[in-house]
Amino acid sequence: DEAIEAYSKAILIKPNLTEAYNNKGIILQIQSRLGESIETYNRVLSIKPEYAEAHNNMGNALKEQGKLDEAIEAYKKALAIKPSNSETHNNIGLALREYGKLDEAIEAYKKALSIRPEYADAYYNMGNALKEQGKLEEAIWAYNKVLSIKPEYAKAHNNMANALKDVVFKIPYPDLHIRIEAILNQNLYVNPMHIAGAAVSLLKLEPNFQKQLRLIHVDETKKNPLELIEYLNKLPLLLKLMSVCPIPDLELENLFKEIRASLLLSSSSLKTSPELLKFQSALALQCFTNEYIYVQSKDEEKKIDVLEKTVKRAFRKNIQPDPAVLLILASYKELNKYEWCNLLTVNDKIRDVFTRQVEEPRQEEKLKSELPSLQGITNKISVKVRKQYEESPYPRWINLGLQLEPAPISRFIDEIKLKLFDDEISYVETPNILIAGCGTGQHSLTSAGRFRNSKVLAVDLSLSSLAYAKRKTQELSIKNIEYMQADILDLSKLDRQFDIIESVGVLHHMDDPLSGWRVLTDCLKKGGLMKIGLYSEIARQHIVKMREEISQLGIGSKNKDMKLFRMRIIKSYESHHRQILKSPDFYSLSTVRDLLFHVKEHRFTIPQIKDYLEKLGLKFCGFEKKQLIEHFRRINSHKNDLYNLEKWQTYEEKNPRAFAGMYQFWCQKIN
Repeated sequence: DEAIEAYSKAILIKPNLTEAYNNKGIILQIQSRLGESIETYNRVLSIKPEYAEAHNNMGNALKEQGKLDEAIEAYKKALAIKPSNSETHNNIGLALREYGKLDEAIEAYKKALSIRPEYADAYYNMGNALKEQGKLEEAIWAYNKVLSIKPEYAKAHNNMANALKDVVFKIPYPDLHIRIEAILNQNLYVNPMHIAGAAVSLLKLEPNFQKQLRLIHVDETKKNPLELIEYLNKLPLLLKLMSVCPIPDLELENLFKEIRASLLLSSSSLKTSPELLKFQSALALQCFTNEYIYVQSKDEEKKIDVLEKTVKRAFRKNIQPDPAVLLILASYKELNKYEWCNLLTVNDKIRDVFTRQVEEPRQEEKLKSELPSLQGITNKISVKVRKQYEESPYPRWINLGLQLEPAPISRFIDEIKLKLFDDEISYVETPNILIAGCGTGQHSLTSAGRFRNSKVLAVDLSLSSLAYAKRKTQELSIKNIEYMQADILDLSKLDRQFDIIESVGVLHHMDDPLSGWRVLTDCLKKGGLMKIGLYSEIARQHIVKMREEISQLGIGSKNKDMKLFRMRIIKSYESHHRQILKSPDFYSLSTVRDLLFHVKEHRFTIPQIKDYLEKLGLKFCGFEKKQLIEHFRRINSHKNDLYNLEKWQTYEEKNPRAFAGMYQFWCQKIN
């Protein structure tokens, strides 16, 4: 306001002072007083029509108003006066991209870069346009250029991470290793599991990698894996990935399993070294994160008993065990499960593993006693489901991607193109959000970071899951989430209503999903938004077959039973077995349990969902997954097709894997 007043005084003294008008226009635009801003630019240009910067700024204000044609014309006038202005080429690219003219936008960015080769913003914007076109490797290249110029460019890190989710590399990009490792080190840009496939495909293109994968089957390598470990230690991206998520690749799984066995069986002759301990630490973290999903031989079981006795003898003599031995044992069972765990002296050699396997579980145990409970869990199926997740919190995760800047509800609605039936929700500035079935906290943290000024209540049946979620929330210094143990069926006792309710992957595990959904609807304010995630009957036919096999074979859900059935799938050539190998949920024990051994599972069709929405007084607002929507729109081009469930039903029948994860959609309460 003071700046505007100063420019206004300058103009009073010197009415033709074009720079003062231009600067005043910029300030008005910052204040979102776009009409006044444009009026000011018009005044400048009436005095000085060849003022290129004012034309450019006028374009920015018009673009912000959504007047794209007029904005592009303003930019063209600026370029006619000053064709070498890289910023204006970049701005016209932004307007063209918003218009949907992606090829023209990319050409504009290229012109900007031909004038100013180190223009990070132009590379970033080009990456966004290429990503929208589905040219993901080219988009990644553009983001990589941004980061070579500006290594701390957070949005480029974030968007590169998003592009990596759907890429399998066919040719090597050595410099990307460092970039992906940097993304993983940042902790907040991406869930490592989402880019593990891309990272693994890149690693496998490394010279000698395939040779090393084959060598593990050679007896000499099995007996002495140190040369192989020396090679793997030269791949810091691999070690980082091993430390932060289950690696969804059977070749690497077999490699790690064989190395683990070799280290165990040759432990008496191992020479401890910093290089060995470095790899062992990553391996122990990998095994802990995938919940010890690898099967073990009888020879391994015997040797583990021998090693455990060796460690006990060392403690009786008041001697700390060899860290290499400790890390071998930590790759077979978490350290906090060993009775001598409290006798360990922690040093840098075992610190990372001790933190993950001992300190964090202890912290979770403490947090369990502090968590509030709405009331006792009484529903029979809820009791069984709770028991499953108390034993096996789902999923175990290390990092996840959070939105860089929380957005108002209105911007979120625009970004994912939801169709509203009541606009009031767009103007809610401090939304109250319920996450019904928050698991280990990924969902609650994502939503708390997505909506600006939000207050989140996250509930779950399992105290183990809630304690994990609470620990991660504290670790990330997130302050706007409250956790509570509760059954969805009892939520009416809260006597609270919410602006937004999200329940993904939960209702289909209830005894009566419609009853649970009705309780959630009663807790939603009129005009409020609800996000629901449900299993698809069509997409899960391969899972149905495997659940039938498990039932027919009488396979239990103990860890050993699940591991053996999993090995049966790995060795099988049946098409429905091969299909599940592509699922990231196949690569950790709790996710396998959830995928194949859950105590209760319902599946849905789109006509069923439509029927439930009508019964509950809810209106379908749209699906959320961007890539799915983009593919759907290539076939269904009318703007209202996105909200037509009959069209989506036809689409799913033709694309039966479209909802392989689950249906995730938004709906609105209309009465």
